Amino acid sequence: MRRFNTWEEITDIGPTAVALGNFDGVHKGHQELITRAVKNAGSAGLKSAVFTFSNHPKEVLSHAAPRSSATVKSILRADEKTRIIEELGVEYLFNMPFDDAIMRMSAVEFVHKLLLMKLKTREVYCGFNYKFGHKASGNPETLTREGLRHGLRIHVLEPYRVDGEIVSSSLIRERVEKGDVEACRRLMGRHYAISGKVVEGNRIGKTIGFPTSNLLIDESMATPANGVYITRCACGGARYPSVTNVGVKPTIGQFQKSVETHIFEFDRELYGQTIRVEFLRRTRDERKFESVEELTGQIARDCAMAQAYHRKNFT
Repeated sequence: MRRFNTWEEITDIGPTAVALGNFDGVHKGHQELITRAVKNAGSAGLKSAVFTFSNHPKEVLSHAAPRSSATVKSILRADEKTRIIEELGVEYLFNMPFDDAIMRMSAVEFVHKLLLMKLKTREVYCGFNYKFGHKASGNPETLTREGLRHGLRIHVLEPYRVDGEIVSSSLIRERVEKGDVEACRRLMGRHYAISGKVVEGNRIGKTIGFPTSNLLIDESMATPANGVYITRCACGGARYPSVTNVGVKPTIGQFQKSVETHIFEFDRELYGQTIRVEFLRRTRDERKFESVEELTGQIARDCAMAQAYHRKNFT
């Protein structure tokens, strides 16, 4: 897959079938849209492409309108988003910065200057609620009208539903924040996960027999609600069964929210290494115990439940 991160890099490309969207999370609806573009591009002799933004448009819009909400938590890291798009068979990824020039571009200019002239677009694929152009004035009807003028074929994906709900990035963020990671799996087609470098904690887990790998919360990413989760931990090219606490460790003291993962039958130090934690199931809320001994007993029960789950589902 060829990746273009600036407008200047876009040279020597063939005519394209382009899927348009922010694609945060690359959820099942996004996958359906991109898969259609890839499949039809092949039969039409076009290059399959995705056009997206490397930053969320709301970040720029918030500077233009300071009273608007600026914080939009990411569902996927940029490298994971790129990897998933590539695995769907896309040939070109146009990963452009959303800047003032794009923000001020009219919907008609977006179609003519960007899609037709720059990306050599012949077919367009978008969701039913896709917005583009200055003040989000463009929509699928605009694309259809301009498509008729310029000979573009426009394909609009109807709402994609799972369990009766329309799949969207905002719905996934809501489920993450509630700790409903099993719903995330149904909406995304994969487990919700977070990645980061392991940092040194207070070593309380090790002293009570349950050593953990600690990740600081990335404030730019959506983070599951406080609680205990059955997880899998990926590091060093392998995945290991694990159990994870997300929270502030109220029994021990006052701490910043963090992610602590206990990897079963694993005795290597991971400080400074990057690990990836996949959230499979939430088992309970985080709560304050009366003593460290009571906490230790509960952790033992959490581990037993997680190990039973892993034996049942992954062996």
